[in-house]
Order: sequence, then structure tokens, then C-alpha cells
Amino acid sequence: MRRNRRVKILATLGPSSSDPETIEKLHRAGADVFRINMSHTDHALLNTLVERIRAVEASVGRPIGILADLQGPKLRVGTFADGPVMLEKGARFVLDSDPAPGDVTRVHLPHREILQALKPGHRLLLDDGKIRLLVREASETSADCVVDVGGKLSNKKGVSVPDTEIPVGALTNKDRKDLDAALAANVDWIALSFIQRPDDLADVRKVTRGRAGVMAKIEKPQAIERLPEILELSDALMVARGDLGVEMPLERVPGLQKQITRAARRAGKPVVVATQMLESMINAPVPTRAEVSDVATAVYEGADAVMLSAESAAGDYPVEAVETMDRIAQEVEQDPNYRMIIHAQRPEPEPTGADAISAAARQIAETLSLAAVVCYTSSGATGLRASRERPSVPVIALSPVVSTARRLSLAWGLHCVVSDDAKSEDDMVDRACRISFSESFAKPGQRIIITAGVPFGTPGSTNMLRIAFVGSDGRGGI
Repeated sequence: MRRNRRVKILATLGPSSSDPETIEKLHRAGADVFRINMSHTDHALLNTLVERIRAVEASVGRPIGILADLQGPKLRVGTFADGPVMLEKGARFVLDSDPAPGDVTRVHLPHREILQALKPGHRLLLDDGKIRLLVREASETSADCVVDVGGKLSNKKGVSVPDTEIPVGALTNKDRKDLDAALAANVDWIALSFIQRPDDLADVRKVTRGRAGVMAKIEKPQAIERLPEILELSDALMVARGDLGVEMPLERVPGLQKQITRAARRAGKPVVVATQMLESMINAPVPTRAEVSDVATAVYEGADAVMLSAESAAGDYPVEAVETMDRIAQEVEQDPNYRMIIHAQRPEPEPTGADAISAAARQIAETLSLAAVVCYTSSGATGLRASRERPSVPVIALSPVVSTARRLSLAWGLHCVVSDDAKSEDDMVDRACRISFSESFAKPGQRIIITAGVPFGTPGSTNMLRIAFVGSDGRGGI
């Protein structure tokens, strides 16, 4: 199965899409990676979903990536004695450590660490930012606030604290259990929510120990301020625009999306653009024109992947949402302006032999109009370097490690194939030509360019370029 686009599609599984038939339909419609949201998934369902995805993978013969998205420290207010209350602008309202049901003057905030970190002048955003409070006085047990933007507040609504760095890690006890379960299920990516500092990622890396890629979800102002350090410790980024748009002014989100996307590309790490991309397709069979433009903008910007959340997880049209995103991406990538934009953003290669070879392979392939770039990659590093170059010709990533091929399924432009490592230079050429032919990337008489490392089977040793003809039988020709 060959995709006719370079950007990848990440689809969230949920009540609308958890059965085996729908998962296969989603993949055939265009989903390259499946997201399992641990906020709504217990460990038994996690294992069931992983099994179903792997069954689809075996059926279609293509590596499929799986992302487990940890909930993170989701902050919520307590309950109210007599149902929802209406907070009026200018009124006083107290959040405190008293577990008693609240009223129009106060409510329990079951997060003592927040109360301890709040300072006068800090903002509290309730119910996805619909209600805004300003802290007047704060102690370790309560925060006396004034209502800046009023509205109706009901039980268990979310709390955001954009001005406050919470002195706890991004991993809750639930997250630690979910992380262990996800690793035991052999998922390919772990997404970490509400990170504020590089230390949050270091904690997860100690547990994963390379068994899964670590994706940092950028959704807090504190993460924006320390983006270079967070990028250094992560394997991929997600522009989580939902909470980012709550904790920061909405008008800043498009610029931050570009900033994060370009920073990830310079670093050669995948970046996913997420949240509300085709939101209206939760209930409608077609998106709005603005949503189409939103998806197209992410593709033009060179994002590695675009993500569907509730559209595929709980919507009425999950398969149609994936098909729509697939069509938008294909159309954008056929636009002549697309190649100009992608080329203009190309970063300079790092001063290493492997980066220089990946850059040279892209340039040679484009200059000679070769059929494909074929890279042998064991750890995945060479595949990511090839993806970072954003070549105009297809890129086939051959890996003897199935987990590497699954993880690379998130990266821009990589057609991943699980294949034994080359035993010799002749075998390297023959295998690359045969796979290019069988996967419909090259015809007999066309040329491909191959990158590999000698000695064969040594991770991180990419040091070789070879141009080869595809023979009449699909094997390596002279």
C-alpha cells in the first residue's frame, strides 16, 4: 500500500472507531499512525486496541505506528452543592483546600500544589478559558480571586494556570501506570501532556529507555519559553493547539505553530499539528472551508503529521474525516507553490558525515530525476535525516527492526519497509532495487540512489552513496 502524499495522518481511536473493521478502514483511508488517548482508555482496552492494530498491520503488510497519549496532570475544580453557579464579573470567588461542596462564593481546588504556587496577579482559567479569575491574595490553603470574565461554572471543570509554574512533574501516578502498560504493549510513541520543563521529559526517558519514542506536547507557556531544551530531550513534538489556545492568547497560536514546526524540522525531529483540524466533521460529513485551509496550512508549513482527535474517535464520520484529510494533503502537495515553500525552509545539514550524505542523496536524486531515495536504517536516525531533507522524490526507509519501521511511520515522506539488512554491497543494491520495483516506486531502466553504512548492520554508520539501475526483472542492474 503506497500513499500518494508525504505528510502523515494520525487518527485517534475511540468509541466510533475501536472495532477491527473500522480500524482497517481508517488505515486504508489514509491513517498512518493511531493515537490511543489514555485519558479515556483503561489497560485492558489499550491491549485490545494494540492487538487489533497489529492484526490490521499483518493484514495490509505495512508497518503502522501506535501513539499512547498520557493524560498528564489534568487540573479540575471540585463539586457544587446545588448545581452550577453563575459567576458575575467583579465578584469575589475563592478556591480553597476545603473538600466541602462549593457555592457561588467558593469551591474546592483539590490540588494543593497549585494553591502553594499561586501569587497575586496570576490568572486562573476555568472551563477551557471561558471563565477568568485574577488572584488577589494567596496562601497555602486558599486563593482569593476576583472574577475578570464571568460565566456558568459546574462540577469538575478544568483549571489552567498560565502564569504559574506548578512545582510537580508532568507524570502523575496514573500516568506512571499507563506508561508501564503502554510500554508492555509495545507501543511506538509516548506523548507527554502539560510539560513545563525539560526535567519532565527526563523522567519519562528514564522509564522508556529507548523502547518507545518520546513526544513532547507543547501546550503551556512555560514549555514555549524552554522550547530548545525540551526539543533537545524529545524525539518529536506535538503542537497541542487546544490547551495552548487556552493558556495563551488565541491570536498567538498560529505564529507559535510555525515557530514549533520550524524548530522541529531544523532539529530533524517529527512534528505533529493537532486539535480541531476538522472539528465540524464530528457531526457533519464535510468540513468547513476554514478547516480545509487550516489543514492545508500545516501541510504547506512542512509538518510531519496532521492529527484527528474527536473527529475519528467519537464523531459520526471517522472514515470520511481521514479521507478528507488525505485529499487535502494530496492536493496541497501537488501545488507548485508547495515545493517552493518546502525548499525555502530547508535547513543546512549538520556537520556530520551522515547528514552530509543525506543532503547529497537528496540533491543528486533531484538533479538526476531519480525514481527514489532508498536508505538503510537500523536505529531510524538515517531515515529521519532523509525526511528532514524533504526531497521531491520518494524516500523508502528499509529497516531490519520492525519497531524502527513503525516509529518512522510518523515521519514526513518515509515509506517504511521491514527488510533484512544487506549482507554485501551487491545484496544492498539488489534488495533496494527489488523493493523499489515491488513497491511501485521504480520501473525497469530507472535509477535509484541508496544510502547505507559500511560495515553493514552497524547502527549510526551511514557513510555510503550508490546510484543503481533497476533491471528488467526488478533486480539491481548494471
